[in-house]
Amino acid sequence: MTTILPPPPFDPELGAALTVFADMMPRSFDTETLAMMRSGTVMAVPTDDDLRRDGTFRIEERVVPGLGDDPDITLLICTPVSPTGTLGCVYHTHGGGMVIGDRRTGVVEMLDWAAQFNLVVVSVEYRLAPENPHPALIDDCYAGLLWTAGHADELGFEPGRMIVAGGSAGGGLAAALALRARDEGGPELLGQMLICPMLDDRNDTPSAHQMAGLGVWDRNANEFGWTALLGDQQGAPGVSPYAAPARAEDLSGLPATFIDVGSAETFRDEDVAYASRIWQAGGRAELHVWPGGFHGFDGIAPAAQVSRDAREARVRWLNRLFNG
Repeated sequence: MTTILPPPPFDPELGAALTVFADMMPRSFDTETLAMMRSGTVMAVPTDDDLRRDGTFRIEERVVPGLGDDPDITLLICTPVSPTGTLGCVYHTHGGGMVIGDRRTGVVEMLDWAAQFNLVVVSVEYRLAPENPHPALIDDCYAGLLWTAGHADELGFEPGRMIVAGGSAGGGLAAALALRARDEGGPELLGQMLICPMLDDRNDTPSAHQMAGLGVWDRNANEFGWTALLGDQQGAPGVSPYAAPARAEDLSGLPATFIDVGSAETFRDEDVAYASRIWQAGGRAELHVWPGGFHGFDGIAPAAQVSRDAREARVRWLNRLFNG
């Protein structure tokens, strides 16, 4: 194996924030840690009042059918009350390493975009691993996507102005949705916003090895998440690209893609490779590698300059996508 050299340094502002955040997080990831993370003591969940933003959005939850004999799923739907133009839609798949989180996780940034670009936000509650291994998660996400696209008139958005978006595991699921929609003749997507996406179950890139024991969501945690999803198939040949999008042999025909990632995080190399392969397949992708960024840095240290730069880059891409 190639010699693994020391990792890139953390951005100074981010490093200071990480020192504080590390005291709140477990040192390792296992079933005991998982129970603690799911207890709600670590991640704050926005209330309906938070999401309404003083009456800017109407909030509802809708139970819709799963695929085939799968259980019903719940969608969180946030609709602008007084839109200033044609509505689009951001279909959101939350993060959480395939094992934690819910439909409200990560929705706050989606609402920032929705207010600026006249978007309905639909966030899906998918089943979690390890209790529900692949393909439960992507099947739930795809069922919600099909329902959302099929009810565009009811929800009030233009079908041609629909994107998928997610961070971390949610970024991986969003990428998988774009692949599956392409392969199965599903909804035509305008774009995919992949924020530090979790794409490759093999967990064997130089950045994964460099960041072992460092930052947020290191190689150990990543192994736990992928094993929860795939069991003993994790890292083995034949894993579905709808579980791990990096396994896809063909990345042509995908919607416009935005990928960002930190230089000092586990997912750096797999995310860079995914963008490169989209270009090699003749596709459209914008890639940002934020210097000194650890996983999820802009949520943990939102005031840091690099965090502000990252959020602004996403907004600029969305502006070109929706208004270009």
